[in-house]
Amino acid sequence: MIHSLSLSDVLADHARSRPQVTAVVDGELRLTYRELDERVTRLAAALERLGVSAGDRVLWLGQNAYAVLELLLACSRLGAICCPANWRQSADELRFVLSDLTPAAVFWERSETTEPLRDAGWIEAGEEYERLIAEAPGRDFPQVSDTEPVLALYTAAFAGRPSAALLSSAALVAHATTLLVVRQMEPGFTFLNSGPLFHVGTMMFCLATLQIGGTNVFTPAFDPEEVCRLVDAERVTQAFLFGGMIDAVAKANAGGKYDLSSLRFVAHSAEWDDMITVDDSPWCRSKMGGYGQTEVGGMLTFLGLAEGGAGFAGRPSPLVQVRILGPDGGEVPVGETGEICARGKTLFSGYFARPDLNAEKTAYGWHHTGDLGRREPDGTITFIGPKLRMIKSGAENIYPAEVERALKSHPAVADAAVIGVPDPDWHQAVKAVVALKPAAGATEDELVEHVRGLLAAYKRPRHVAFVDTIPKRGFTPDYDALDATHGGGNYPGT
Repeated sequence: MIHSLSLSDVLADHARSRPQVTAVVDGELRLTYRELDERVTRLAAALERLGVSAGDRVLWLGQNAYAVLELLLACSRLGAICCPANWRQSADELRFVLSDLTPAAVFWERSETTEPLRDAGWIEAGEEYERLIAEAPGRDFPQVSDTEPVLALYTAAFAGRPSAALLSSAALVAHATTLLVVRQMEPGFTFLNSGPLFHVGTMMFCLATLQIGGTNVFTPAFDPEEVCRLVDAERVTQAFLFGGMIDAVAKANAGGKYDLSSLRFVAHSAEWDDMITVDDSPWCRSKMGGYGQTEVGGMLTFLGLAEGGAGFAGRPSPLVQVRILGPDGGEVPVGETGEICARGKTLFSGYFARPDLNAEKTAYGWHHTGDLGRREPDGTITFIGPKLRMIKSGAENIYPAEVERALKSHPAVADAAVIGVPDPDWHQAVKAVVALKPAAGATEDELVEHVRGLLAAYKRPRHVAFVDTIPKRGFTPDYDALDATHGGGNYPGT
């Protein structure tokens, strides 16, 4: 396998070429690349003793920790699949993960959520985990193909229940290489794992740092004061901060207690509507954002803030192709909205035990992201929003995300959601549910005309309801609740 390069191979090469460089920092623990490689070999042997073999799943139920990276690398060495679960989930949600993934080994941290789920065979983080490694023998492992899945990350329940996206070493190494090139990362870089490692964004920067031979610093969960302290103490050069995390860090260091000058850049996402807080952060000299998802290995497009504003997703990653496709699988004209689709070296291998969904998501030879976008005349991609549901008005297809973005561009609108309501003439009509900014005012007619000026006339709301807040499910509107409250219905296929 002269063309194969697994995550395990990357680590082994660093153990030879930079054995004394610090690879991992977690609290008082500091590991060089040589030490990390030795521990990963022992951990792989320990997993084998536990009955884990190639293709088996290994589950981590806990917060961010050095053990997540060690388990992933050990699985790569053994040919198994590592899954860091979302520790923020409820016991019922984690119970589903356990039944769906059927892990051969489970490593866990004690918490109110995991305690009721624990099994006698689980390995607890801390002393038991360290003892497992210490008692395992070091030995050589045969090379594992880099095309085999090594990482499983659960995605949102867009198909009725969460699905585990499988990523191979080849895809992970390809995306890590992309990040190295785009961000011009160097061996001396230090990454703070401030976002959750069950999130593909944090995980990919962690692996890019590993690939370049940099230092990964771990913190259990986001705490703005601790982030400031670690950036100062470890001279962190990069971090993954999104949403209100950036504002929280800026406020935590408002008095200049910590030296954050080493921080070269942070990452953000194209879904943000307001990037001003990022652009105004004096402690960060560069910002990287774009559009991505777990299934594409992380980032599908890249941008810098200077390139555009809300929704601007930038240009495709060097190792992927991006097309904006219509319902028939054909590419839509420039400037028109369609589904963002992709193929290339960084994409996932499919969903675990979901052949039906795998076939659906790869129709016409492209991965269908489930998100809407358009290609601009200059070739860049604009992210519109999730293709959660479609409104059918007469013969026209209307995507709520597109109308929502138009509504939210009005200066008086704080938030908005769009649903379809039954219409005797057109089957469905667009209804906007709008929350205005404090002390701001806007009438129904004003908002309708605002949308008419931005979108085709048939996409304008026929009805507008004003509310204090928009109900949410995660980060997106709770459309079921909105339908129930505001008379939604008659969706295609229902």
